[in-house]
Amino acid sequence: MTERHAIAVIGAGLVGVCCALSLRRDGHDVTLIEPNEVGSGASYGNAGLMSSGGCVPVGTPGLIWKVPRMLVGRAGPLAIRWSYLPRIAPWLWRLVRASSPDRVERISIALAQLLERAQPAYRELLSREDYHALIQARGLLFPYKTEASFEGSSWARDLRRRRGVRFQVLEKAELQQLEPALSSEHRKGVYFPDARHTVDPQKLAQSLAGAFVEEQGQILLAGVDSISIDRDDRPSLETTAGRRRFGKVVVAAGAWSRRLARMCGARVPLDTERGYHAMLPDPRVQLRVPIISGDHSIALTPMTDGLRVSGTVEFGGLKASANFAIAERMVGFAEQLLPGLRRDGCRAWLGFRPSLPDSMPVIGPAPRTDNVLMAFGHGHLGVTYAAVTGQLIADLVARRPPAIDLTPYSASRFQGARG
Repeated sequence: MTERHAIAVIGAGLVGVCCALSLRRDGHDVTLIEPNEVGSGASYGNAGLMSSGGCVPVGTPGLIWKVPRMLVGRAGPLAIRWSYLPRIAPWLWRLVRASSPDRVERISIALAQLLERAQPAYRELLSREDYHALIQARGLLFPYKTEASFEGSSWARDLRRRRGVRFQVLEKAELQQLEPALSSEHRKGVYFPDARHTVDPQKLAQSLAGAFVEEQGQILLAGVDSISIDRDDRPSLETTAGRRRFGKVVVAAGAWSRRLARMCGARVPLDTERGYHAMLPDPRVQLRVPIISGDHSIALTPMTDGLRVSGTVEFGGLKASANFAIAERMVGFAEQLLPGLRRDGCRAWLGFRPSLPDSMPVIGPAPRTDNVLMAFGHGHLGVTYAAVTGQLIADLVARRPPAIDLTPYSASRFQGARG
């Protein structure tokens, strides 16, 4: 029988909610701590994609030659504010170092291990009704306008093939048959039949949180100012609702995790992907399949309340004002992809994703104590990996052998990191 603990989970995004529900189902007394509405951060505004091919890291061979274009380009999938460059420069250097062929191969193997268990984990956490209402199995399509852009992604396809990811290469006629709404300019496509997407990311988080509360989990509406480890090795939290002691704490605060992790001895180079989306409530174009443009890296996801356009990431920290011109450019690309697309009532949004330079999350105990566990840094794959992360955290607390080796995700891989 699992020893029962009083556990605090900091952060009620998808990762935190999945951790809390998994721990509660193991019989622990769990308090989920969040200052805002459940799922109101990155878990609200993401693309909603549950990728079946999410084993390709952001940093790939040849990245070093692309960094200068990131600094001066305006239309690419990644933008960096010049004022933030001194802060992000060490992170970028780590990204380049993680993009060597041997590092990428090891990273992809680690990500594939999570990927293999991602969907089964959601099926275990969600009721059958909620799973089918919130998650759709339409696959994911990458269309390309030219042979050159298609060939430019061959390295990523080969990497996915080595990891056993299923996909189909489509010629123009097959592409138009699969997705008639797509511009006829597209010549090639790659279709991932095993991909899923959620039609409402925040409702997915709230559904899981609702199950957590129904099963006697507690939600505390408060911010966490600090973590300290008492003499008996138990963690204490200074919250905006007062000081609280717990047997164990899980740090799942997304982009705000770095400071809390450092208090527990983990110096991780966590930074923030400022992710934008544009929501088109009446697009007048019906997509059969979610799309990620192979030419523009723009994601188009059909959701309950319209079509979500997302994809461009900006590095500029947590405090800089939003640059909604980025969202405007994404809608322009979407109009090129989907003839007849309507932008009436378009709403733009900015959120913050927790990003690590090697594209792998931190999952495991803090360096100073096993009573603090960390579950953050999932980048743009938080929706994909949230449920399996919750299972792995529950395994660690229960001292069950995890389904996979957690060494690649340890915070110790960043020993010597500044910050």
